Amino acid sequence: MEIISSWVGNIPDLAVPFALAALGLIVTERAGVLALGAEGLMLVGALFGVGGYLLFDSTGIALLLAMLAASGVSILFAVMVLVLRINQVIAGLALVFFCQGLTALLGILFGWASHPVSGFEAWTLWPLSELPIVGRLFIQNPVVYLTPLIFFAVAIYLNHSMSGLKLRAVGENPQAADAAGIPVLTYRFAAILAGAALIGLAGAYISVLSTKMWIEDMTGGRGWIAVALVIFARWSPWRAFAGAILFGSIEALIPQLAAAGVRLPQYFVFMTPYVVTLAVMIWVALPKRDQNKPDQKNQPDALGEPFIREERR
Repeated sequence: MEIISSWVGNIPDLAVPFALAALGLIVTERAGVLALGAEGLMLVGALFGVGGYLLFDSTGIALLLAMLAASGVSILFAVMVLVLRINQVIAGLALVFFCQGLTALLGILFGWASHPVSGFEAWTLWPLSELPIVGRLFIQNPVVYLTPLIFFAVAIYLNHSMSGLKLRAVGENPQAADAAGIPVLTYRFAAILAGAALIGLAGAYISVLSTKMWIEDMTGGRGWIAVALVIFARWSPWRAFAGAILFGSIEALIPQLAAAGVRLPQYFVFMTPYVVTLAVMIWVALPKRDQNKPDQKNQPDALGEPFIREERR
């Protein structure tokens, strides 16, 4: 029972980075911009989160700085895809490689690598924390409790606000949105910045609140898993939240199996999250859904397509 309780208590800590990164991707892709640079932006957030803490000795400022840094780097991506109209797949992959090199370089130059940080103290929600088995779910850092509220706010914005409706219109049919007077490029630029801020927060969570130090390439492919998670969720925030809990449960289970005496090959453990990701992608691709149902609709219709106003018909 102790092992089960520990497993359940560790799920939120591992699920939150997946959830925030996936939500950031959903915000960006709902505007019609294919975002494959999550891995790189998470690294930027992770580095500047630790750097912000070491400079200002404040966890809140560290997280804010991580979000601003990721948004700042995403401007490069926005210029590539919105102004220069570079292929969004190529631009996203280039952003990942650029961020990997940039964070490795800055981490060494600034001396931020392997410096421990304290992060937030865990908040205990008594008396829920005294419940058997699931009590540890209610002993978490503040960002864990804040994450469902962020999802709620984004879901309300996308589905129940005029601005959210315009953003989704830009992602579905930018030509029609432009004809209706909606500034397509402005909405796409804002979506890129907002999505990058959430992805940067996901990276900072790993370095500042979970691992509590910066290590080169420390995101370990979580950004790519977040990309798959968005497809699994069919661009729905709450489905992405549920999927993040699933992936967090799988990651949290591995060390508990080791603690229980189950011997697993090291490389099998390393590949497990990616095997699950492949399984999810195959499951999503199976033709067993009615694609005509609104709640089972696939990607935004204009996802990955550049908008050229002069070619509007």
